[in-house]
Amino acid sequence: MFISLTKQRFVQILIIVGFLYIVLVSVEIPFVFLTGFSSLSQESLTRLPGLSREVNVQEKDSPIRPLNWVSKSSPPPVQFLHHRRQLKYQGGFISNLSFDAKTFDPTTKDRSLELHKSAKVAWELGRKLWEELESRNFVIDSTENVNNGSERCPHLVSLSASEFLDHGNVMELPCGLTLGSYVTVVGKPRGTHPRTKSKVAFSQFIMELQGLRTVDGEEPPRILHFNPRLKGDWNRKPVIELNTCFRMQWGSALLCEGWKSEAYDETVDGEVKCEKWIRDDNNFSDESKLTWWLQRLVGQKKSLTVNWPFPFAENKLFVLTLSAGMEGYHVNVDGRHITSFPYRTGYTLEDAIGLTLNGDIDVHAVFASSLPTSHPSDATQKNLEMSNQWKAPPLPGQPVDLFIGILSAGNHFAERMAIRKSWMQHNLVKSSIVHVRFFVAVHPRKEVNVELKNEAEFFGDIVIVPYMDNYDLVVLKTVAICEYGARTVSAKFIMKCDDDTFVRVDAVMNEAKKVNGDQSFYIGNINYYHKPLRFGKWAVTYENFCYWYMVIYANA
Repeated sequence: MFISLTKQRFVQILIIVGFLYIVLVSVEIPFVFLTGFSSLSQESLTRLPGLSREVNVQEKDSPIRPLNWVSKSSPPPVQFLHHRRQLKYQGGFISNLSFDAKTFDPTTKDRSLELHKSAKVAWELGRKLWEELESRNFVIDSTENVNNGSERCPHLVSLSASEFLDHGNVMELPCGLTLGSYVTVVGKPRGTHPRTKSKVAFSQFIMELQGLRTVDGEEPPRILHFNPRLKGDWNRKPVIELNTCFRMQWGSALLCEGWKSEAYDETVDGEVKCEKWIRDDNNFSDESKLTWWLQRLVGQKKSLTVNWPFPFAENKLFVLTLSAGMEGYHVNVDGRHITSFPYRTGYTLEDAIGLTLNGDIDVHAVFASSLPTSHPSDATQKNLEMSNQWKAPPLPGQPVDLFIGILSAGNHFAERMAIRKSWMQHNLVKSSIVHVRFFVAVHPRKEVNVELKNEAEFFGDIVIVPYMDNYDLVVLKTVAICEYGARTVSAKFIMKCDDDTFVRVDAVMNEAKKVNGDQSFYIGNINYYHKPLRFGKWAVTYENFCYWYMVIYANA
């Protein structure tokens, strides 16, 4: 009788709570529509008076379009040189974009200083690498690349324990990874031992995919940092940490601490980022004691769940497999999925040229399979068609109606060739009414730069922005497009797109012709009330936004 009364009272409480919830929701929803969503958020949405309504923006007159040249004091396009090192202008081959370090205050204490340093170093490295390429004037023998492709890019790499130790705990991946590649490690974690100058015992090891070192004196970039800590972590619980590091600057870490990723968290190829394992503080149970008692009172049956221990144990052999999927890396241990890590922007699979294992681990064997069978520089032999038919028309001697700048990467040979064979064959482009150029930064691989230089010299449609390519600095290409379109070709309209975009040139020109000559024109999917994202994959910090505003203003 006591149990039945308890259940009846519990059901009554649930009914009362549900009724209160319905009342609150019915009152709150009209309040949201009357006052606006900004009144409910912690950070109010600030709107300019001119942007209060989309109709107001459309009815407002466009600003007067500037003259053909950006300013009367700006030099002619062919004579416009770099402010710093006077890099030679080669008929549109090298971008005229300049980087002035004096524009920024080195005494600032915000993150803009780090961004400024990153841009400055990338600019100096790109200039140095490109000047070395021009001075040496060396080329890669295409016949040798094709014949020795299988030797330079093996499909399988295998090392025993002694061989791995002789190589300095590094397994070389000559041509990086590709989609479907996987690396298998057979090892055994060592037992705990006291940390230096400390009585705390710890045990951990680090597995990393590393890329090419870009700066002398700095460590190579960590494309993937996988760090299981069996003991010795600050919370005294087993933890797996995943992260990336570029130019000794670490990104935001992914910590797997034994709890399964939330349902609302994004997955990687359908896999959760962190799987669950048994923790010492939950007494080998899925729920806390309070949740367990509530389920007993309601009479709900306990569902059968499988609890797995931490995947690594001291002095216990394990088999770890790291695979490359569509959206990120996946780690399986002893046939069970443990964690998945999404790809970070700015890194590619082919950049991972080495696997390292260090720490408290005894490696028994390491092997990698499903590796790419061709080097990135060999892509030109498969994708580029060196025919005069696909050459771009020369620079026009008079202003053009539309200039299209295409953002591209050094190794995107196939993407550029596809554009040359498709919409770049439009009559408006061939007649120089519309001018098109690819904007490419310097690639970390020298052999890719060699093929890029040959491609640019033959087709004549590539503009090199001389800085080391980095996703965080892609805005430099956008600034270079605006500078080239305004100063070099004196275009009436400028368009920016990526190398995976098909442009309907005639449709764009028809829209542009509807605009009066004394008005500006901007087309795109405009979100008038959008705010910069501060969290997530596409986050932009306040310091980053202000920094690039200064870069654009300095080059305007």
